[in-house]
Amino acid sequence: MSIDDKKIWGIHTKNDSLFINENLIGIGWDDYGNASTIQPSREAFKERYSQVYKDAKPMSIANSAGMIYRFVHEIEIGDYVIFPAKIDRQIYIGEIVSDYNYEADAPIYRNRRKVKWLKVVPRTSFSQAALYEIGSFLTLFTVKNNADEFMAVLQGKTYNAYEEDDTIGVTAEDIIENTKDFILKELSRQLKGYDLEDFVANLLQAMGYRTKVSANGGDSGIDIIAYKDELPPRILVQVKSVDGDIKESVLQSLKGAMREGDYGLFVTLSNYTKNALNYLDNTPIIRGINGTELVELVLKYYDQLDDRYQDMIPLKKVYIPVLKTEE
Repeated sequence: MSIDDKKIWGIHTKNDSLFINENLIGIGWDDYGNASTIQPSREAFKERYSQVYKDAKPMSIANSAGMIYRFVHEIEIGDYVIFPAKIDRQIYIGEIVSDYNYEADAPIYRNRRKVKWLKVVPRTSFSQAALYEIGSFLTLFTVKNNADEFMAVLQGKTYNAYEEDDTIGVTAEDIIENTKDFILKELSRQLKGYDLEDFVANLLQAMGYRTKVSANGGDSGIDIIAYKDELPPRILVQVKSVDGDIKESVLQSLKGAMREGDYGLFVTLSNYTKNALNYLDNTPIIRGINGTELVELVLKYYDQLDDRYQDMIPLKKVYIPVLKTEE
């Protein structure tokens, strides 16, 4: 079997020493049992998973059962595996040398395959894009986009990872966009109706505003009243968690509830129709915030949000490499 015919797998673990010292790779889900006794179909694997892990959600069942199936039936002897170890910050490149084996007496990672580690390479030997690909959130995954780079290193060829890497900008942008998608999905999933109103009020407080949330049902559709300080103007805030785009008529209703000297703020997790955007352009005393802009504000003021919202949207501040801007 030539290199071109072999699949390249990536894998993560919580026990680096086990993989390195015992020359194996493994996946969890120990309660799943011996997967070789299950009919070799994805549907059978999903059915078994739902029986063992009764509280699992449909997406979790599909993803997890799919990884178990791939570990048992799609990985082949002779395939390569990429293992990014955290314990020593090295990339281990190995070859699969055994079929699937379930070791019932093993304390952890009972679903196993033996591996021969062929090369141990510093992370600095690879491009940022390659490192990003093997940093997948999945336990088991295929390496495709940067497979040639890993294979070149395995064959003793060198990749000049110290040259300016034009993949850095793309990688950084992917991380940022994935984070924004995560925030918006969590807001949409966990905050509906009055819960979203409370969140927006807390976000405004983080931005330095004093807020008062209206009683459920609101007064004339106004959900929050905000002030920058003790003095006017007041800001009337309307919040909508509906999936569809906001129409011009909804903004006109907000305008109708405003008194002279008031300002309006409309917040939605979705967006605005073309006519609604035109209305906002022609009505400068009303500001519209869509889902994308709301996420930007969450990122900017995240540290000032209440703990309950930080727990709801768990984020960790990290530094990521970006391309140097040209003068």
